[in-house]
Amino acid sequence: MSQPQPVIESESDVPTPVPPASTYRLQLRPEFPFPAAEAAVPYIASLGVSHLHLSPVLEAVPGSAHGYDVTDHSRVRAELGGEPGLRALARAARAHGLGLVLDIVPNHMAVPTPLRLNRPLWEVLRDGPDSPYARWFDIDWEAGGGQVLLPVLAGPVESGALTADGDVLRHGEQEFPLRAGTAGLALPELLAAQWYRPAWWREARTSLNYRRFFTISDLIGVRVEDPEVFTATHAKVLELLRDGVAQGLRIDHVDGLADPEEYLRRLRAAAGDDCWVVVEKILARHERLPPSWPVAGTTGYDALHRVDGVFTDPAGAAELADRYGRSTGLPQWPEVSQACAREVLTGDLAAELRSLERRSGPELAEAVRELLIAFPVYRPYPGEPELPPQALERAAAVAGAGPVAGVRELLLRDPAFAARFAQTSAALRAKSLEDRAFYRYAPLLSATEVGGEPGQPAVTAEEFHAYCAAQAREWPAGGTVLSTHDTKRSADVRARIATLSQAPELMGRPAGPDPQLAWVARQTALGLGPVPDAVPRLSEALLKAVREAALRTSWTEPDEDYEADVAGYVRAPHDLPEELAEAARANLLGMALLHLAMPGVPEVYQGAETEYRALVDPDNRRPAHFPRRELARLDAGAAAQDPAEEKLALTAALLRLRRDRPELFRGYAPVPALGPAAGHLVAFTRAPGLLVAATRLSHRLAASGGWRDTRLPLPPGTWTPVLPPHPGPDSPVSHSGSAEVTDLLDGRPVGVWLRR
Repeated sequence: MSQPQPVIESESDVPTPVPPASTYRLQLRPEFPFPAAEAAVPYIASLGVSHLHLSPVLEAVPGSAHGYDVTDHSRVRAELGGEPGLRALARAARAHGLGLVLDIVPNHMAVPTPLRLNRPLWEVLRDGPDSPYARWFDIDWEAGGGQVLLPVLAGPVESGALTADGDVLRHGEQEFPLRAGTAGLALPELLAAQWYRPAWWREARTSLNYRRFFTISDLIGVRVEDPEVFTATHAKVLELLRDGVAQGLRIDHVDGLADPEEYLRRLRAAAGDDCWVVVEKILARHERLPPSWPVAGTTGYDALHRVDGVFTDPAGAAELADRYGRSTGLPQWPEVSQACAREVLTGDLAAELRSLERRSGPELAEAVRELLIAFPVYRPYPGEPELPPQALERAAAVAGAGPVAGVRELLLRDPAFAARFAQTSAALRAKSLEDRAFYRYAPLLSATEVGGEPGQPAVTAEEFHAYCAAQAREWPAGGTVLSTHDTKRSADVRARIATLSQAPELMGRPAGPDPQLAWVARQTALGLGPVPDAVPRLSEALLKAVREAALRTSWTEPDEDYEADVAGYVRAPHDLPEELAEAARANLLGMALLHLAMPGVPEVYQGAETEYRALVDPDNRRPAHFPRRELARLDAGAAAQDPAEEKLALTAALLRLRRDRPELFRGYAPVPALGPAAGHLVAFTRAPGLLVAATRLSHRLAASGGWRDTRLPLPPGTWTPVLPPHPGPDSPVSHSGSAEVTDLLDGRPVGVWLRR
């Protein structure tokens, strides 16, 4: 067993801005605008959080359910209540002791319908490279023969479908600006004279000549690395920070930027040292955030992976992988992930690959492709002297050592090529892993989450402790999450699915002509369980799953007959087998406890303070349920009646401690248990005046005879439970010295204690 990590008594030497104690994410949309968020402020404040985290608030495509399709950086979104509504929300939040964190989108803007909504893009399409806005967008004019490909049409351009009307070109309800002096030309000459070429959306795959967000062509890349573009696109956000409307920023998709560190330094200089900044950055399991970035840390997917992993049984996960391979005939994770990377790069991202090949020359084209496929993390960064050795070796095995060395030299000497290579690598990792391989590889769906490692999903307690100790030293104010607007399954759905790793035999042999879909359907149904509208929610999630997996159908090449059969895999959901119900409760509470007590700033997704079961978007963006009555009842002294209320009581207790006694959440030290079941307990201290303990792999624990004489050697002092030992009006019990785990937990899977 690894030796305990040293206690970190102070983090005062870490130069980070004053962080929130915790954040609460709200998904704003026209149906849930600023006034609705304002109405929820008293409840959210009573829960104990310190900051509201708002989804993007700037002007977006009308009706957008998420706000990441920004059309105007200078205005707060009118559909949400405009700037007056946002400022009113900020005042209400401030009156209840809450700050605001804004989610901003520097990487891209919308290619909206109507196009006029994006005024900078409209003017570029009208005036071409001479437009003052041409520097805003990542457009390769040469590759398009002097025109921007606009893949916005529903089908091939037919004769007569495009018509000139005054100063615009029309296609049905769509409008495009006409270049000055071209209005009277015949249609063929008119189209040839424009700075753009309207085209069928399918042409984007091979002919697109602007950078986009992943493979989404109606999100065009913004050159935020240009100082003038940065100033124009950030003026309103910086004004809101200066006026005290917001105190923190979440930076969306930082890997899409040409030079993330340069951008973050410019942002830090403009926003000031007191602004809390976290970046949406997906780190591979053994990858660390660049220490030179002037941020508090990531948004927390790296923490999600460790929390999920410590509640996953490695032997059971391996058995499920073996059963899955034999049942479906599909390969294991390394082959699946590499095959998906090759498919996506040469298919969905063929235009991006072609652009890199043009820049590198034909003699290096194959090496460029193989390096991208072999790259083990999302992207390299400017100035890095070496590429990962494993990527170089794998690429050289296919393309040859000479060409691979040539690409490496090109990356070092050509910053423009290096930036585009890095941006393409990030899009490839995201699209091939998150949006394909994670849907195709399904032995244990709880492991196929952003930032996860499906081939090795389990995390030992020692690895979890080492991660937490490193975070306390290096990124103590970074974000931690379990459920977000982007997670494919909420934490509580994953907690239920993960129990199968402790009893793989209960997975059975799912029936159906498509065994891969049968596995996905069974685990998804077990994870969601009997909840309202379960059947239509499952149907929507399974249809998305088969299209993303792209084994039998896809978004761009749908097989209607196959998709019609998908509904046959949807059964009325039932609960977990009885023998796993208690394991699911232990996972649900244990995951919540570790998330709220570990180093970092925990974020609670809307409604996830109680049991929250949601599938992939749009299911996870459904209107939030705020358990106001349940919390009021618990605060009045009532006992929790079910795991949902147990989680609510636990969450409120930890959030209030974080808010009221922040000194308790400094430092980190593991507290290893001793005895026959020591490996089933994850325990640690903070400050060190706070002690927490969570049961892991509880089904295996019960099968092996329970805790027996396993003990927890408590640090010196008297420890008093924060929560009652079990439901009811029991008096708290103090402990000192060494304690039997059975007595310490007293029937609960988790415990929290304060030292007097």
